Amino acid sequence: MRRTPGGDRTGGARLRRAVARLRPRVPRTRRGRRRAVQGLMAACVLALAPATWLHAVSEARISTAEEVPARQVAVVFGAGLWDGKPSPYLANRLRTAATLYGDGKVEVVLVTGDNSREEYDEPDAMRTFLVGKGVPDDRIVSDFAGFDTWDSCVRAKKIFGVDRAVLVSQGFHIRRAIALCRAAGIDAYGVGVEDAHDITWYYGGTREVLAAGKAAFDALFEPDPHFLGPRERGVDDALAAASRRPGLRPR
Repeated sequence: MRRTPGGDRTGGARLRRAVARLRPRVPRTRRGRRRAVQGLMAACVLALAPATWLHAVSEARISTAEEVPARQVAVVFGAGLWDGKPSPYLANRLRTAATLYGDGKVEVVLVTGDNSREEYDEPDAMRTFLVGKGVPDDRIVSDFAGFDTWDSCVRAKKIFGVDRAVLVSQGFHIRRAIALCRAAGIDAYGVGVEDAHDITWYYGGTREVLAAGKAAFDALFEPDPHFLGPRERGVDDALAAASRRPGLRPR
């Protein structure tokens, strides 16, 4: 194809004009710049409001495993499987739950996670791990439809009848768990499990900033979880077993 004289210059000019149109326009007047700054500040405040709410709601309710108030039920949130076994982060949550049980802080452990696919079963993997750490099988209750934190909290309250609980998760997630479980009607305290501050930890912390917005939406509008269904007696039966054999716990 033959080039026309000056074609390159004309094409370059068109490209520069297109790029210029994509650039953000800075207001030329002082009043316009002031309004732009005010708008930016308002956007920042709105973006940070959900995270601020999470901190305010949960601040006085985060504790260590040694100091957390005793509750009948501990709730452990799923955190992924590696080759069918709990990921290192989930394993640390489960070790903490086993310690709470062994120290007499809780009587029953509710494990809540994802079993949306036949080949992926967080609750059963969590149960197997806890049994290996000395928690009796009849003191463990499985929620197979805990697809996210809000679902887990609502189902703990509405399906399993949990009114008061100790929540177990990593420090970057425990604030959201406490806030959402309290919004769901559970008197919740949380134990923030410590882990190495590796790339997973920092990813989790960054993700929480984004997840705070959804948490605020869930707490405000209280949507139903993906699955509800009839009331289940798993926690009731486990507590009954604990009352019949209160002395059977590891030390």
